[in-house]
Amino acid sequence: MEFTEWIRGRTDEQLRALVTARPELITPVPAHLEGLAARASSPSAIARVLDRLDRFTLAVVETLAVRSGPIRKTALRELIAAALAAGKPEPALTAALDRLRELALVYGPDSALDLAPGVRKVLDDPAGLGPPADVAFRHHPPEQLDEMADDVAPGTTGSGRERLAAALAEPGPLVEGVSAEARAALEQLVWGPPTGRVPNARREVSIASARSPIEQLLARGLLAATGEESVTLPREVGLHLRGGRVHRDLLALPPALEGAARDQKLADRTAAGQAFAFVRAVEELCERWSIEPPGVLRTGGLGVRDMKRTASELDLPEWAAALVVEVAYAAGLIAAGGSVDGEWLPTAGYDLWRVRSTADRWVALAAAWLVMDRVPGLVGERDDRDKPLNALHPDLRRSSAAGVRAATLGVLASAPGLAPSHDSVLGRLAWEQPRRRGPLREQLTEFALREAEQLGLTGLGALSGHGRALAGGEEAAPALAPLLPEPVDHVLLQADLTAVAPGPLTSELNRWMTLAADVESKGGATVYRFSESSIRRALDAGQAAEELLAMLERHSATPMPQALSYLVSDVARRHGRIRVGTASAYIRCDDPALLDQITADRRSAALRLRRLAPTVIASRSSRAVLVDSLRAMGYAPVPESLDGDVIISQLDSRRTEGPAPARQVAPPTGPEPGVAAAAVRALRAGDAAHLSRREPVGSPDGQVPRTPATATISILQDAIRQGVRVWIGYTDSQGNATSRILEPARMEGGYLTAYDETRAAVHRFALHRITGVSGV
Repeated sequence: MEFTEWIRGRTDEQLRALVTARPELITPVPAHLEGLAARASSPSAIARVLDRLDRFTLAVVETLAVRSGPIRKTALRELIAAALAAGKPEPALTAALDRLRELALVYGPDSALDLAPGVRKVLDDPAGLGPPADVAFRHHPPEQLDEMADDVAPGTTGSGRERLAAALAEPGPLVEGVSAEARAALEQLVWGPPTGRVPNARREVSIASARSPIEQLLARGLLAATGEESVTLPREVGLHLRGGRVHRDLLALPPALEGAARDQKLADRTAAGQAFAFVRAVEELCERWSIEPPGVLRTGGLGVRDMKRTASELDLPEWAAALVVEVAYAAGLIAAGGSVDGEWLPTAGYDLWRVRSTADRWVALAAAWLVMDRVPGLVGERDDRDKPLNALHPDLRRSSAAGVRAATLGVLASAPGLAPSHDSVLGRLAWEQPRRRGPLREQLTEFALREAEQLGLTGLGALSGHGRALAGGEEAAPALAPLLPEPVDHVLLQADLTAVAPGPLTSELNRWMTLAADVESKGGATVYRFSESSIRRALDAGQAAEELLAMLERHSATPMPQALSYLVSDVARRHGRIRVGTASAYIRCDDPALLDQITADRRSAALRLRRLAPTVIASRSSRAVLVDSLRAMGYAPVPESLDGDVIISQLDSRRTEGPAPARQVAPPTGPEPGVAAAAVRALRAGDAAHLSRREPVGSPDGQVPRTPATATISILQDAIRQGVRVWIGYTDSQGNATSRILEPARMEGGYLTAYDETRAAVHRFALHRITGVSGV
């Protein structure tokens, strides 16, 4: 049976399953089923669908590829059974064949199973076997092939390549005639790869003159030279040495996962703690970068020093801090701001994210990680030019990253309550997608396991309940919310100018404490330390001393320490006594003695100060430089406007415009059921038009329809009223006559609007170009 006719004989339900499983076949929708069959047989489409097959199903395809024609299912079952390491081939073989028929990789009844056109060409070395003999020797000179055929098959007729291929169809006698060393050389190529390198592979040698083991094999055609120093093992020889088996130690079912058993409730609680910590780390990152944003490198990305500083501030290893940065970027919470010398700043989206519940915030971050195409694990490694890969650098994109994460979580989801080992996960993924194996994929899998634990999708190595919901496309927030710790709205103020948070603080109190104090230590309880610089930071952000003290008293479970009250009052009393404006800049102070102290300070020489009045000093430095320099000298100046008003720098609310440009790669999904059904209807209609065009009704001579103009108009009007199809002849702008099957809709302004079933689209046709009409 021809492949196109087999496709045409599929039911609508089977075609919908095909285009759903292989959506690339209807992008765009082919004009007819013959076009669908051609597209399904193209090398790119075949390679794409082969990449999705598991090891056993791919082994079925490879077993069929070794055969040159159709095979009965019973014979295929015997070949598969011989290759199995344990167990029987059924019911896995029947399920695999059903799957392959659904994907249009295998067609035909059980009595004549065959591969779709083009599959054998895509599988260059199926199951690690080399090319057939007639292909392996195609580049040899005819006279050399004649001499080899005379040696291995004397007395036979035909071309040298045909005689040699016929002799290798049963290579047993030839293999038995070689030495043990030559047989050992063959054994090294039996299970693949079937190629090797030897010196002077193309030299002419006969069986009688062969001396070395390789010469014995070349003379008998048991090895074929494919280059000056390369050889390959013909497929027939490989199959003989394998004892007729196509595969070795084949598994019909995926390998079992091995690892440590975990209590699911404990794993869920552990993962929830990690999820909470990750959300807080992202929040702390955005708050710190809103105050002191790092710069954007000229080549893009985050500088190495800034990355180290961020890791230190977040109290995380560098790889975990890079993960926090990259996920925040992918979620649209940070972006590059500025034009020339840009800075990494929070976006407006961060303010919306910050007011949501902790569970919802985590879902936004975890979902962004799951589908992003960036690989935080590569931060710190070097590229092809031996340059380090920085966080947020464009070169961190890998198109396969999202697919590997989804596949890894899928493996973890298949073993609830189990923390599988790294090697066990790699083994399962190698069975599920054998054609996608490689060093990069193994590295991405390792990154996915490590990052899933840091993000809180897994706990103690086992997939959590909320992680399973997220990976399955379900609502994860309801599963996570009951496991999260309740935030507290108070701290414990102590006499040594510290405050202890007995648990995770509410978002607003955490932001305020981060502004007014420095984090001294983290753990079960967070310790904050108040200092002159931290209090001044809060005052610079617009807080008043009374507001600071009132906030502390309101949120403290212990009495206000006198030392802390004195510290706030003392810093507030000195804060703003010095005013800095623009001269280029000036210093104004009501206390002349304090200005005398500044001018006498040797550290102020670089500011090039000049006394204009007892209470005013001018400087050539800018206002910002002057403020920073005076603060470095131990003073507490504040900037003022031209009107003398204090300028409050909202250090905790700097934002950049626009969303983050992080690209996210959604996992591949099939078309919606309605889209698939519409595509099948269009294919059926186009195929009917395609078949009708070969033998047009009413045109026995095969010519396009021709009718008088008045009859043409009348027939078209009747077709519009009755809603029937018609066959028309049409002349294009170059004068070429074509024929179409149409469903007329309306006529107006000298044009006919109709659905063209030949092209599966609605078109307008000029009436004067229609040569004739006939019924269909």
